[in-house]
Amino acid sequence: MTYAKGAFFAFILVCVFVAGLILVSFGGSANIVTVPPPATISSVTTYHNDNARTGQNLNETILTPSNVNSSSFGLLFVIPTDGVVHAQPLYLPNLTIPGSGTHNVLFVVTENASVYGLDADTGKQLWRVSTLGTGESLGDDPICLGKMGITATPVIDPKAGPHGSIYVVTMSKDASGNHHQRLHSLDVTSGVEEFGGPKEIQATYPGTGDNSSGGNVIFDPRQQLERAALLLLDGIVYTSWGSHCDIRPYTGWLIGYDESTLAQSSVLNFAPNGSAGSLWMSGAGPAADANGNIYALDANGVFDTTLDTRGFPSEGDFGNAFLKISTTNKQLAVADYFEMMDEDSENSLDWDLGSGGALVLPDLDDRSGLIHHLAVGAGKNAILYVVDRDSMGKFNPNADNVYQGLEGILGNPVFSMPAYFNKTVYYGPMISTIKAFPISNARISTAPLSQTRTIFGYPGASPSISANGTSNAILWAAENATPAVLHAYDATNLANELYNSKQASGGRDQFGNGVGFMNVTVVNGKVYVGTLTGIGVFGLKP
Repeated sequence: MTYAKGAFFAFILVCVFVAGLILVSFGGSANIVTVPPPATISSVTTYHNDNARTGQNLNETILTPSNVNSSSFGLLFVIPTDGVVHAQPLYLPNLTIPGSGTHNVLFVVTENASVYGLDADTGKQLWRVSTLGTGESLGDDPICLGKMGITATPVIDPKAGPHGSIYVVTMSKDASGNHHQRLHSLDVTSGVEEFGGPKEIQATYPGTGDNSSGGNVIFDPRQQLERAALLLLDGIVYTSWGSHCDIRPYTGWLIGYDESTLAQSSVLNFAPNGSAGSLWMSGAGPAADANGNIYALDANGVFDTTLDTRGFPSEGDFGNAFLKISTTNKQLAVADYFEMMDEDSENSLDWDLGSGGALVLPDLDDRSGLIHHLAVGAGKNAILYVVDRDSMGKFNPNADNVYQGLEGILGNPVFSMPAYFNKTVYYGPMISTIKAFPISNARISTAPLSQTRTIFGYPGASPSISANGTSNAILWAAENATPAVLHAYDATNLANELYNSKQASGGRDQFGNGVGFMNVTVVNGKVYVGTLTGIGVFGLKP
């Protein structure tokens, strides 16, 4: 299941939901250096704030539940961009920009293939580069998505290169009509290409599945879509690949590149002898634990029910699985997985697990003091799966061997990324409230502790958390609407809405129309949200 097809699927569900409501109702320097940020200043260098994808910023000392209200908080300004902003904005403090001094810098990418370095406090453009090659135009997918440049959230390494580097994947088309996918590494202070980039993304993998030739599956830049956010882990930048609207032939890929040379380090295909099995996760990036393992939710595709002696699919096809991927010696391999027992019917119905993102939970102890290593994920079947990262359960056609399979607690399909804070997991399914599920005895509760009064339509909400340690916690969520709405809730009681951008009179805080799977970046007293035409910047009013 891929990005635009997910929208169509959601439209059908919306119609069913509305019908149900009706029935119920009626019955310049050469020696520039990056100044390290003080300990109290945060940076946001990757999707959902960290590689576990928790979505939490625990160093927010400015925004509190007492000052986030429509009297003292609101829209400060809107930064216009040259295209749609699907990716989450990233942030580095105290960067020295050539000829411009020191700035807190916001990094924004657009579907027009542009990368911006912006003053995060004023919106001033510090630099902007196009990642299109000479004579090239945007990539296109006329069937469903239209023109495409940069869709996935980039990743930043503040220590790479002379000043720090931002890694970006761009889709483009040359004058002969050939499509390209390229990995760029750009200096964070200027946007200048580094490490001999950009790097053309090409790959093969042993197999006879979709788009194979001579015993190898071949990566096709026209068919594959980089929707999931990039992951930086142990010096390797990982890109993950889905498709455009499930248009075959395609398979799912995870491809790693050395961050300092852009040399390809490892390739893994998730359906090499079948089809589909992509990674897209509604824009969420693969997660990682402290031991260097990667976790992802695979979309619908071929799964081999004939297992080998290890309990793994005999042909290496992992469609619709919760995956654990090892990176030992910087080589990718599926180390473990969980597959639901009714995978065949879920695949045929397009109820793929891969519409949501995976979240790695911190170590949790039960009443006996035993430490558990867990991760969570949910997709279109609306079941919240909790997996034991040390033994995920693999496949059993008669029963789901999973740590927890919580059916019915989410209510509706998930096209979003959850968040974690203080032994609580927050989920925002489509056409539903955002729900807070507490964790006790190393198990997630079967009922929410609290939930918002707001119902978020398609695609639901991917919440983020700001807090000062464990105090002053606020849950933030963007509502994909026309116009878009920014919401803030007391994270300890989601029924208490602190602020939303519709509250102020006269449309004071309107910041643009919603787009896709919206994410919120909260850092150093400001909130940044991407839209169809730019970035809304919120903070305390003067």
